[in-house]
Amino acid sequence: MKRKASAVWNGSLKEGKGNLTTQSGALKQQMYSFNTRFGEDGTVGTNPEELIAAAHAGCFTMATGATLNGEGYIPEELSTEATLDLVFENGGYVIKGIHLELTGNVPGIDNTKFQEIAQNAKANCPVSKALSVPITLTASLVAEKAV
Repeated sequence: MKRKASAVWNGSLKEGKGNLTTQSGALKQQMYSFNTRFGEDGTVGTNPEELIAAAHAGCFTMATGATLNGEGYIPEELSTEATLDLVFENGGYVIKGIHLELTGNVPGIDNTKFQEIAQNAKANCPVSKALSVPITLTASLVAEKAV
């Protein structure tokens, strides 16, 4: 299985803008910019870091639900907020970590078992694992046209 997303960027870092599109169509030329990524002014658009947080929240919550189901528990609701910590240090931005905050309404389970299942999902959901995998790159430069 392969999943794809694409990004297009036009212009300088601070004045430019780009768009993100996903294979599923969930994002279709969704705008992102310097302000949506690093600003706090409420600019409409998205940014790569919030998309990582959303992907992690979704994956972790599904993994928790799958394990609960496998153990015979049917959750009425699982809700996760993922907070990604992006900091500027040593001249660049660094993702320092992600905090997952899970709230579950799961009939018949005790807290010890719930904690065990949540920790297992945190360690083993595909997005958790992906955040430390090797990344490969192919880069192609389009030749400038003669004027």
